[in-house]
Amino acid sequence: MFKFFIQRQWMHWSILGTLIILFSTWYQVQIDVAINEWFGGFYDNLQKALAEPGSLSAAEFYGSLASFGWLAAKFIVIMVITKYFVSHWIFRWRTSMVEFYHDKFKYARGLEGASQRIQEDTIKFARIMEDLGVGLMDSVMTLIAFIPILIGLSAAVTHLPILGEVSNSLMWVALATALGGTMLLAAVGIKLPGIEYDIQKREAGYRKVLVHAEDDPKAGQPKTLAELFSWVRDIHFKSYMHYAYFNLARYSYFQGMVLVPYLALGPTILAGTITLGALQQTIRAFGRVESSLQYVVKSWATVVELISIWKRLREFELCIAKGEKEV
Repeated sequence: MFKFFIQRQWMHWSILGTLIILFSTWYQVQIDVAINEWFGGFYDNLQKALAEPGSLSAAEFYGSLASFGWLAAKFIVIMVITKYFVSHWIFRWRTSMVEFYHDKFKYARGLEGASQRIQEDTIKFARIMEDLGVGLMDSVMTLIAFIPILIGLSAAVTHLPILGEVSNSLMWVALATALGGTMLLAAVGIKLPGIEYDIQKREAGYRKVLVHAEDDPKAGQPKTLAELFSWVRDIHFKSYMHYAYFNLARYSYFQGMVLVPYLALGPTILAGTITLGALQQTIRAFGRVESSLQYVVKSWATVVELISIWKRLREFELCIAKGEKEV
């Protein structure tokens, strides 16, 4: 699965490509920091203009909007170019896996769903690994960039509800809520990887019989197909139940998190010791830090799918290794 990163023929894609993706992610985070600073100044100017009519000129107002447009344009261009490059990068990773599996396919031909593991699981694995990897890099770089900003903005937040005065208060609130959510969803969704694996396995068995029935009518008897499909139905219905309470916990958590920064800033807002621009800047910085700390929470469903695919490909590779030893 990871030969893409060690085979010489792919190193210009795996190593250089990874560095390009890293640089692009870093650059996007820097633009995000600049946009966060823009929010502070823009909303302070709005507050000033509304409180003192005529204090903000048309040139300053539209110039501020143009500055945001320039930042947004740079972000869009780098995002589109990166997405295009990543698509090619993912397919090269898939190609490295497929070429290896093609050479060894004869050793695992009898494994259930062998063809699907080569044709479908390889692209899914590469795509999900890229999504999670880039997401992790983005989260780490965002934390590096925004934690100092949030700590600096926390100086204006002198008290938290119930807890009172806390140093670097917003940073601790973001950390506590993110870790709490991670542990909650990890506990609620602990059975999902195994269920996803069982879904893929039963679907593969059902598909295999249908494919055989195209050439051999005896292989696709209605009773056999009905029995196999009942197994598929049962595991899907089981997954629906588990995902129901997982989604209940996940969506409840995310909706609740919308209110957290306002609750934390409540005493400061009521005391009137923060400007509108600083408030917007603080809430946005808090959201970036909290979102990065919630990386596992937001990616949990994708991680579940990745674990299922990894198990299938790992089983495939173990079957190949066993076949090679027997030769």
